[in-house]
Amino acid sequence: MTAAQLVPASQARADIPSPEITELIDLNDVMTAAALPTSGLITVEVNTDGTVSFALPRTEVGQGITTSTAMLIAEELGIPLSRVHITLAEARPELLFNQLTGGSNTTFSTYTPIRVAAAVARNRLLQAAAAEWGTAVTELSWEAGLVTGPGGRSADMGDLSPKAARARTEEVSVSLKPRDMFTVIGKPHNRVDAHAAVTGRKTFTLDLKVPDALPTMVCRPPTINGKVGSVSNLSEVRSMPGVTDVVVISTGVAVRATTFGRCIDAVRALRVSWKPGSAEGKSDESVLAELRAAELPMGLPSVTPNVEERFTFHFRSNSALEPNCAIADVRPDRAEIWSSLKAPIVAKQAIATKLGLPLGAVTVHVTEGGGSFGRKLFFDAALEAVEVSQRIRKPVKLMWHRADDSRQGRTHPMATSRVRISYLGNTVLGYRQRHTSVSTDLSHGLGEIFTALAARLPVGDIGFSETFFQLSQSMPYDFGANSRLLSETDKGFNTGSMRNVYSPDVTCARELLVDRLAGKMGKDPYRFRHDFLRDDRGRAVLDKAAEAGNWGRSMPAGTAQGIAFHSEYHSSSAVLVELDCRPETVDRPIRDGVAGPRVTKAVIAVDVGLAVNPRGLEAQMMGCLMDGIALTLTSSLHLRDGHFLEASWDNYFYTRQWNTPPELQVIVLPPSTGEPGGAGELGVAASMAAVACAYGRATGTMPTVFPINHGTLSFEPKPTVPPIPASPTDGLDHVR
Repeated sequence: MTAAQLVPASQARADIPSPEITELIDLNDVMTAAALPTSGLITVEVNTDGTVSFALPRTEVGQGITTSTAMLIAEELGIPLSRVHITLAEARPELLFNQLTGGSNTTFSTYTPIRVAAAVARNRLLQAAAAEWGTAVTELSWEAGLVTGPGGRSADMGDLSPKAARARTEEVSVSLKPRDMFTVIGKPHNRVDAHAAVTGRKTFTLDLKVPDALPTMVCRPPTINGKVGSVSNLSEVRSMPGVTDVVVISTGVAVRATTFGRCIDAVRALRVSWKPGSAEGKSDESVLAELRAAELPMGLPSVTPNVEERFTFHFRSNSALEPNCAIADVRPDRAEIWSSLKAPIVAKQAIATKLGLPLGAVTVHVTEGGGSFGRKLFFDAALEAVEVSQRIRKPVKLMWHRADDSRQGRTHPMATSRVRISYLGNTVLGYRQRHTSVSTDLSHGLGEIFTALAARLPVGDIGFSETFFQLSQSMPYDFGANSRLLSETDKGFNTGSMRNVYSPDVTCARELLVDRLAGKMGKDPYRFRHDFLRDDRGRAVLDKAAEAGNWGRSMPAGTAQGIAFHSEYHSSSAVLVELDCRPETVDRPIRDGVAGPRVTKAVIAVDVGLAVNPRGLEAQMMGCLMDGIALTLTSSLHLRDGHFLEASWDNYFYTRQWNTPPELQVIVLPPSTGEPGGAGELGVAASMAAVACAYGRATGTMPTVFPINHGTLSFEPKPTVPPIPASPTDGLDHVR
């Protein structure tokens, strides 16, 4: 039985067209077009030992792009994956818009340029062999990097590499391998860095051995963006064991010492008088009142039946698993920086401006990062490291404490989303959504200084955000005349482009109202979506999720299925979950936490056009599901009196083992187009929405505040003075 046969076709109609700007051009298209003019500067290097090196102008932060990039090169050169070595390019201002990592754009925009670079290298090697042997290129053959020619001659590409090198730039044409000849692209591969990661050999920023760069940490204010007034015991702290330097900087008081333990002791010992911060006295309640006052009008009330609701999404932390960190060595005439940066060109330009140095005197090394999901679009740790190093005239290895990132780091902004869907009979007449958010900081722009400055302009910032919003949000259903508008308020918070940016909140609100509308029309939620979806690719992923998840099966009271759909950047996803909301599950004891409902099963179906590495895509979707579960059920920051109460991962509840599904299936649909679509963020919005819809069906009450456990504070907040909590000493007491 197919998914379409699970529920009979309804009489719902989708006759009213709803034109979509994202069908003409979306944010990913804009980023790809912006990167295209400098794509010719991307080169593949063939080494004399027969290996291939490529400096990827994007940042690997765990999403697996070094693997997929190596696969593209191996495919086009016809060589084993093991012979391709991927590093990360230093900040290269000449690349302009071509070195930003974000928006699910890496594979989308580099798929063709990297293959072209590999094909150019292959052709140059063939030409070198032809010139060496005095024969035509057409008489040569290429197999696994070995060139053979008439008379039994042969040469490995490593031997031909010096002869193929050219110092001049010239225009060439290449033919790329056709899809029906692929042997690497589209096949599942393990990550090229997996062994190094699990054995501890992978190198991150803090693993680097930069001469004389000693551990450095910052004593930060008790409220968001507070400033130093005075320090009463500087000389005392400077004389503490292991401490080499203590200096006031723009964001607090920096301490450099022989170990991070010594840094923590010194930070905790500092006695600082602080000036007010940018969110002084604010709380969840006051920010929510600001948001409601800033909501754009929905227009005249509908004269036809409608469903309408307002949803609230609280602040969420954008901390990565790896602490925020950077190394800096600033000298009078130059500066060198090491950090995991997703917008390294902006970082280099901003650092050069801050130091008053020529751009060429600043070197920014991009290191691999342990997570990001938008956090590393900002380079605040690098700026701090540069400031400290310049002040004390010594290299520093700066690390944020976990409490720093929860309280002073980047957050996904608090928001409300009001949705109204009008209908008549079985026809949907119109859809309106007004999304109101604490201002999202997009000051990284599109990865270079011009758009970064435009995003900071007092008048231009909302235009930049609105453009970002409109080009990243779409209406996948034929819901008549539809409009989505963004309003932003309050720039007193450190916000950022958390994974999937606006989409999880916007999609969750929409999909919950779709469930309610289906109920008003007496339709099954899955069948209703199927009938109103705009395209066959969308229906295919929805059908696959419903079929694999056995949609509509009988379930015990207090449990339910939820299904949701999301499309973006030429890709589609559907997620089906089963959620247990029975009292024995919700109220089960969890140490220092709220148990809440549990997702017991999840099925994710995705169509990304062409999946370069299906295994990597599956891993991405698993991560997206965990993000979605957290956003719906558990993870948020509590704002009180100008600061967040959370101080580390022990009281910030990202998805834990007790909320992850024992049964999980990811289904990658066969290639539907000839090129990859956006995939890195694709599963977050649908996952969040599916869990929310399941909660509404299991409890009989639609959730309107997220996460649903935000109202329960399950931990004792740690002090804000000193800013770094005391290190725990009872870890062994909790080992089971």
